[in-house]
Amino acid sequence: MSALDEPLKKQLGAATAKVMAEHLDLHTVGDLLHHYPRRYAERGELTTLADLPLDEHVTVVARVADARVMTFNGAKGRGQRLEVTITDGSGRLQLVFFGKGVHKPHKDLLPGTRAMFAGKVSVFNRKTQLAHPAYELLRGEDGENAVGSWAGALIPIYPATTKLESWKIAKAVDAVLPSAVDAVDPLPPALREGRGLTDLPDALRKIHRPRTKADIADARERLKWDEAFVLQVALARRRFADTQLPAVARRPVPGGLLDAFDAKLPFTLTEGQEKVSGEIFADLATEHPMHRLLQGEVGSGKTMVALRAMLAVVDAGGQAAMLAPTEVLAQQHHRSVTEMMGELAEGGMLGGAEHATKVVLLTGSMGTAARRQALLDLVTGEAGIVIGTHALIEDKVQFHDLGLVVVDEQHRFGVEQRDALRGKGRQPPHLLVMTATPIPRTVAMTVFGDLETSVLDQLPAGRSPIASHVVPAADKPHFLARAWERVREEVENGHQAYVVCPRIGDEEDEKKKAKEADAEKRPPLAVLDVAGQLARGPLAGLRVEVLHGRMAPDDKDAVMRRFAAGEADVLVATTVIEVGVNVPNATAMVIMDADRFGVSQLHQLRGRVGRGSAPGLCLLVTEMPEASPARQRLAAVASTLDGFELSRIDLEQRREGDVLGQAQSGVRSSLRMLAVIDDEEVIAAAREEAVAVVAADPELEHLPELRTALDALLDKERERYLEKG
Repeated sequence: MSALDEPLKKQLGAATAKVMAEHLDLHTVGDLLHHYPRRYAERGELTTLADLPLDEHVTVVARVADARVMTFNGAKGRGQRLEVTITDGSGRLQLVFFGKGVHKPHKDLLPGTRAMFAGKVSVFNRKTQLAHPAYELLRGEDGENAVGSWAGALIPIYPATTKLESWKIAKAVDAVLPSAVDAVDPLPPALREGRGLTDLPDALRKIHRPRTKADIADARERLKWDEAFVLQVALARRRFADTQLPAVARRPVPGGLLDAFDAKLPFTLTEGQEKVSGEIFADLATEHPMHRLLQGEVGSGKTMVALRAMLAVVDAGGQAAMLAPTEVLAQQHHRSVTEMMGELAEGGMLGGAEHATKVVLLTGSMGTAARRQALLDLVTGEAGIVIGTHALIEDKVQFHDLGLVVVDEQHRFGVEQRDALRGKGRQPPHLLVMTATPIPRTVAMTVFGDLETSVLDQLPAGRSPIASHVVPAADKPHFLARAWERVREEVENGHQAYVVCPRIGDEEDEKKKAKEADAEKRPPLAVLDVAGQLARGPLAGLRVEVLHGRMAPDDKDAVMRRFAAGEADVLVATTVIEVGVNVPNATAMVIMDADRFGVSQLHQLRGRVGRGSAPGLCLLVTEMPEASPARQRLAAVASTLDGFELSRIDLEQRREGDVLGQAQSGVRSSLRMLAVIDDEEVIAAAREEAVAVVAADPELEHLPELRTALDALLDKERERYLEKG
């Protein structure tokens, strides 16, 4: 067992090890060595007291300006309070100690003493303070000399918890740092030397106990490479393994279904659609499975590209399955595909064209007879195209010859489900994954690194611009009144509108609401409440309908059909309309409590309007104050229609740990050094190096250290996750 795998208990004692395991998820010496300082305090430069964040646990280094004991209640001992003022040149902060806790700090914290203090910042009598902070004096037994010795030192400030202050973590690191000598270096020597990177033991020493700022820079550069490279090797091995799998090459037949479809298209494809289709057809023509991610802005025509790929596969004698995240969406895709194909979708029926195939829908809520017929059409091969929800993955569903799987909205679709569907083919089918959530290039390389990527970034001709505005309902209530007038104007001009709310407002919701009320926060606005208020108030006289996820599927479908047919003016809905709902006549959208939605979700929702020739309008209603981060986020959404730009903003505002964690729980989200947005060059370079290493040595036989690092990254669960792709 290497020294880094040794349990912390052996080195630090049971009590400290227990706190580290429970509060920081650190279990071994290696875990602790990879718990890097968040920043470094210098003797002169500290968390400036002037900008301390409220309610956060902070560590500051400062000098005691004065200390005084106040007595109250006339009692001895119990009625004492010690008030200490500390300063760092930028500001002052008060520390308070009460009761019996005043004696030791009263002796220690004499004016002029320098120390590190840690505690939670609160406000009392309009002054920021730390109550009962933990502290560590910065002086040695022999006074001045000791101060001199740490004078130029960079003091590491670690991500800490109330149970374990930064300097206690620092002492623990001191205890285990000698073990860094045994750290197994995952980077191949040639790569390390070629890139001028320091070795791993040296990087660990420099990150924890730097002597200069250059030490920190060296260490960071090296440790970023470790994270980027090991992850990219894991993904490169996935891609390499995929190229070794067999698949049936599917080439379109000249004069077949695809040609017949293209001939009846009333418009020409955009340059982007042509290019992406070319990439997909090239993949389909090979004898190993395509694994491609197609990202395209809302409305960029991804469905058209996917449909042409499905038709090519049907031409080649295979079947294609399209998976949608919800029933509403599956029904909608089925409707739009059959409409686009016309008589080409009527295989085996009177009036069907000669190359026609059957397009069937398969969802969980279908009647027994319709379901039985759909299953029969799939197993006989009568149906070339099937569109459905994850009902498609059930054991009962069998295909005649599944050649292509198209997954819509990847982030809503688990890995196990993709895997189960992949098992339906005699050989692994080709896979096309579509998303309308633009993903910055580096995140695509990190999170979806096992997929090749195609991007559709042009909008088809005839799409209209969308104007977006933030409506500050609390500061300017008359803006909200004006928003409802705008909705009426759109309806008077023959158009329709959406109103989106975060909640439904039925019994199940009420339970959740009660919980939120405990948190003293106003519960988010609900569809059922808002629809009622609008119908009685500002939108009285208009035809207002509701749509949400807990309605019976038939009711949902009926509402959508009425709205699409123009029989309803305003649809008040939850985010069930976020993906794929296509009503070109809907020109306005009002999003209530917009601050409760994420940036990419708002962008998705907004893409539901402006789909026809009339310009779109999106109003983001919020009660958040102007200076709040939530308002800045909304202002960003209102300022640009570029989804890639927004996804960058979104990432910069969240920590990428969240992003990787949410997008793919299996990919290690604990990137400690690597910032997915800022370190684009490192990630791209690591990917190139990884591809070269894996091509030369797929099993990494000559790189045992890299194998060890991979095993640590891909413990069993992650290994299984990546296996399933």
